[in-house]
Amino acid sequence: MKIIGYETFVVGTPPPHLGGRYFVFVKLVTADGVVGYGEIYSATFGPHTIAAMAADVIERDVIGTDPRSIERLFRTIYSRGFTQRPDVSLMAVFSGIEMACWDIAGKSAGLNVTELIGGRVTDQLRTYTYLYPTDPHDDLGVGASVYSDPDTAAAAAAEYVRRGHTAVKLDPMGGYYAGDPRMPSLERLDLAEAMVGAIREAVGSTADILFGTHGQFTPAGALRLAGRLERFEPLWFEEPVPPDNAASMAAVAAGTNIPIAAGERLTTKYEFAPLLAAGALHVAQLNASRAGGILESRKIAAIAEAHHAQIAPHLYNGPLGAAANIVVAATSPNFLILEAILNFSGFHGDLLNTPIQWADGAALVPTEPGLGVSLNEDVARAHPYDDVTLHLEMPWRDR
Repeated sequence: MKIIGYETFVVGTPPPHLGGRYFVFVKLVTADGVVGYGEIYSATFGPHTIAAMAADVIERDVIGTDPRSIERLFRTIYSRGFTQRPDVSLMAVFSGIEMACWDIAGKSAGLNVTELIGGRVTDQLRTYTYLYPTDPHDDLGVGASVYSDPDTAAAAAAEYVRRGHTAVKLDPMGGYYAGDPRMPSLERLDLAEAMVGAIREAVGSTADILFGTHGQFTPAGALRLAGRLERFEPLWFEEPVPPDNAASMAAVAAGTNIPIAAGERLTTKYEFAPLLAAGALHVAQLNASRAGGILESRKIAAIAEAHHAQIAPHLYNGPLGAAANIVVAATSPNFLILEAILNFSGFHGDLLNTPIQWADGAALVPTEPGLGVSLNEDVARAHPYDDVTLHLEMPWRDR
């Protein structure tokens, strides 16, 4: 079995751009006509540049190879250019290629990828979703006030719970900036405390609350914030400090009883392992579209398991990445919870020939061969991304 062809798709998302401004997909084709799909989650360069990077990697290192030789392919691409170190852009590109290889391997064997990497430990995966400022599926009308008004946030959380969600996440601490980390303001501390308190009162014990930040604070600032939130029993405190210093994050972990979650900006086992070894991380938020693909994500999950930590795959991208996360989660005994974009409907559902199924607060693990889902190429081609804005950006501000 040999890979002989490929295609990339840079897809623009319609407003309100849930999951980001665009998604980058990869298609690989074998000599006998088997097609595999994957997704690249990278924000460091423009999406068309990322697609060109994918083309370079595929043409140099993938065409002519057996898609089932995934470990060999990882070492080849990880080592290209005499790097052999975690490179977030290269590993994101590899992630999309790797999951397309798994998709081909599963389809060729007539098995779902979960059956190729140890088998499922569960058929349903509990999910959480952000309280989104704009919900395209209804007329909740919460607008941006979901992050600025405690009563609005509480009402939105209660409505999400009514619809079947059992966990919601919010980030009321304001924007992240290129000059971070910083000390939180008293105004933001007061707002965070009021919002989480209002949500806890509204949902009681029927739902978990996940508190998100994006590495915005110093260890001292993060501990001040944690002190305000502890009594509301959040499921986690996400990325309280930047993920580049294990000792800083470990200091926060040691100073609060709220579990610490992080990992959306990390890639490969080599970046996760030091945080886990330092006791800095209780929940590893790997993203299979960035961390190095499905096999590398399972290795990260195994390292976390050895440290009695859990995984909660991160998703701020598209549905093929979600499908890969589902494979990792369904085969990991230390799975905690899965990030969803609402319930995987809307544009995420439109991009798949058969959408990911969701019911009663959980994603149902697909059983079809390969990843269990496939890209609707007509929809992907009908939504090209023609902007120059990056997926996410960190502006500078004067203080």
